Amino acid sequence: MTTTLLPLRDALLITETFGPTFQGEGPSCGQPAIFIRTSRCNLTCDWCDEPRTWDHSRFNLAEHTSWQSIADLTDWVLSYDTDLVVITGGEPLLQQYRLVPLVAALLEAGRRVEFETNGTIVPVQDVRLDQVQFNVSPKLASSGIPAQRRIVPEALNALPQTNTVFKFVITAEHREADLAEADHLVDTYGLRRVWLMPEGTTRDAVTSGLQALAEPALKRGWGLTTRLHVQLWENAHGR
Repeated sequence: MTTTLLPLRDALLITETFGPTFQGEGPSCGQPAIFIRTSRCNLTCDWCDEPRTWDHSRFNLAEHTSWQSIADLTDWVLSYDTDLVVITGGEPLLQQYRLVPLVAALLEAGRRVEFETNGTIVPVQDVRLDQVQFNVSPKLASSGIPAQRRIVPEALNALPQTNTVFKFVITAEHREADLAEADHLVDTYGLRRVWLMPEGTTRDAVTSGLQALAEPALKRGWGLTTRLHVQLWENAHGR
């Protein structure tokens, strides 16, 4: 795939593309998927499992980033028969205007598209709000980010709830506080299709987190999702 610098209107800043693999989280967990991981993020979560998309202090981002053309990305996706395309990050909606032609091409080719986003950026209509799924993960206080940066009411209210899933990452260290804040956000913004997911990059951490969250999820009538890729390959990149 093309990795040289290209005009911004025709290219995306990408950390990696990978697959076919499985969607590891949420309602599509276990389904075969192709992943496009965009570079850069507007948040800096303490427990982020993909800091190479944004953390200048630990990574040379130039070594983990390339400009890839919309045409090349489309051709790469369509070279596989995989139905589901997951656009993740980083925070992909930072590049949403550049993503418009890619999403249009993928939908026209009959692919399903899911965005994984932190819910702080209002999506534009041209991203095909009614035809893609948003997997929104609002960040809680345990992320180490001030509330005014991680909770953006305008963005949460703008997301179309008919095709949006809200996924809260719950840490072992702050489990009760995380659950209380998730309750507050669900009540405040009228969030529906809510899932809990344990934070963790090892099989043991994910398994113990699932066990601890099973009853809280059932009590609330919410979904519970594993991190299948972690259970299969732990923290390996490209899986």
